[in-house]
Amino acid sequence: MPDFSDIFEVLLLQNYNTRLVVLSTTLLGIAAGLVGSFLLLRKRSLMGDALSHATLPGIAIAFAVMVSFGGEGKSLPALLLGATISGVAGIATMLLIRNTTKLRDDVAMGFVLSVFFGVGVASLRMVQDIPGASAAGLESFIYGKTAAMVASDFLLIALVAGAASLLSLLFLKEFLILCFDDGYAASQGWPTLFLDILLLGLVTAVTVIGLQAVGLILVIAFLITPPTAARFWTQRLLPMLLISAFIGGVSGWLGASLSALTPQLPAGAVIVLVAAVLFLVSLFFAPERGVLPRFLNQAALRRKEDRQHFLRAAYEIVEEQASGGSVANRSFPFEALLAKRSWSPHQLRRILRVARREDHLEPTPPGRLRLSEPGFGEAARVTRNHRLWETYLIQYADVAPSHVDRDADMVEHILGAELVRELEAKLVGALPDLSVPPSPHPFPSPSA
Repeated sequence: MPDFSDIFEVLLLQNYNTRLVVLSTTLLGIAAGLVGSFLLLRKRSLMGDALSHATLPGIAIAFAVMVSFGGEGKSLPALLLGATISGVAGIATMLLIRNTTKLRDDVAMGFVLSVFFGVGVASLRMVQDIPGASAAGLESFIYGKTAAMVASDFLLIALVAGAASLLSLLFLKEFLILCFDDGYAASQGWPTLFLDILLLGLVTAVTVIGLQAVGLILVIAFLITPPTAARFWTQRLLPMLLISAFIGGVSGWLGASLSALTPQLPAGAVIVLVAAVLFLVSLFFAPERGVLPRFLNQAALRRKEDRQHFLRAAYEIVEEQASGGSVANRSFPFEALLAKRSWSPHQLRRILRVARREDHLEPTPPGRLRLSEPGFGEAARVTRNHRLWETYLIQYADVAPSHVDRDADMVEHILGAELVRELEAKLVGALPDLSVPPSPHPFPSPSA
């Protein structure tokens, strides 16, 4: 286990090699988060997977070409250039299949991914047998070789990642309209083909420089996981881009730091695992779309629905007992309330326990119920809003009075004060007295 001095050394980037690795992966994560967001919104996330696998033949071919011209074959810029050319060829093949056949995108991507990766593995095996050349280490592009980074690698990653991030922000508006409605963009004269090519070029650039850090198999996770996690936190594009870049940068920084503290763990795998942990945190706890907040919000809405249904049912029972006179708060039997809705006795008792905690019920003899003064006022308000909506649906949506109660039930729980005021203004002629409008459909015969 690393001691405190080791952790302190890694956090402050005191070691030269650690500094290169951490800064490189952090910059790569920021660029991958930005570019991957557009790829996710464009619904082409798996295109990055196909692209990353398509780069492998280019690495082997570039090595063979350098060796044939008398070179060593291990020049990183030349290897990445070969990977770029091979990746572009893979994308071109994918687009050709999609545009000239009736095959779907997933078929084209699966074909390119498997064929190019198979060619790459075979090519790597073949270059092993070139006389006088050492191809050892080329396989590390499959899984990444972060620890072998030097200053020139860092400069290359910083330059490409910075350029990709800058272009992503400069073309923010254009990429936005391309991702959400490319047909509309084309009809308005936007250069959608150029923008599509530019976006794929940025994806290619980030993928190729990511080969050194996380490898061609894991780089797709670096492109997909941060924007997917960011999507849980917001529904707006600009905040999503910033959150995605932050998650990507933190994943690169924290993953590389953990790998430096435990050298037996490969950096690429740790980076992806950190990104996966951040994704799970976002999935469960993000306030905008997380599982736990959504569960709590739905539970609160169900409690609100139960409370409003109970109060309206109680008010209608009291209203029926008034027999056309003024509605006054009276006690009523438990069975009358049970017959109003499809509650089981257990469900109704649970609702009544909550109503007593909220001071909506007064103490009464067993078998009888009576609304408290605040409960009766709230019941009148709930019933009024429900009937305003019922009247509106009958007057303006041509909903039959026999069905309007069910339709109003679907929306009444989200009526805000502003919408209620709009309903009042709309119905002022139909309902001059808006204290509690009469029910637009007849009450069922009382059961008690």
